[in-house]
Amino acid sequence: MSTSKPPLSLKFYGVSPWELEVLYSLLHGLFQVEEDSQEQPDEDFTTMIDIIFPLAFNDAFFKWFGNARWDKFKSILKEFKRRRGGGKALRVYIKFVGKPSIKFILDLDDKSLFDSAMEKTNFVLELLPYHLDPRKIPANITEIVYKFDDRKSRWNIDSAVSENETYTFSQNEWKIT
Repeated sequence: MSTSKPPLSLKFYGVSPWELEVLYSLLHGLFQVEEDSQEQPDEDFTTMIDIIFPLAFNDAFFKWFGNARWDKFKSILKEFKRRRGGGKALRVYIKFVGKPSIKFILDLDDKSLFDSAMEKTNFVLELLPYHLDPRKIPANITEIVYKFDDRKSRWNIDSAVSENETYTFSQNEWKIT
């Protein structure tokens, strides 16, 4: 990696200055953090955090980012949820730019499920070769979106986006939406 820091996008609303500083301090060590405070849209969530890592979701990212830093990152987001309590108080988007981009959407009501989902993001890494098998996904996919299934307690592919189409994954098959 070069000596210049890659740009990381951090969009948010409903985050206290202290919380923002904790998250910024962790990320600023490796990235040029581009912050963007958003207006709260008309939805049920009091807080939203949208982070776009400028790197692919792969083993090289975790080696470079470091396990200790990743664990701290997960702990910070879990603390955000703890501070807001149950219900639809927090929505988190975590995106990794790659081919295709990998995006996690986390908006669980229950804190213990939220914590479990944060801990299990690493497990998706092991499933990517299977999920991204060209024989199993639609052609020319630019982004895969994962959502946490609270009934099965695991991350599942929710949708995929190509240049011209959006697909959902349901009943073990891709459908154009």
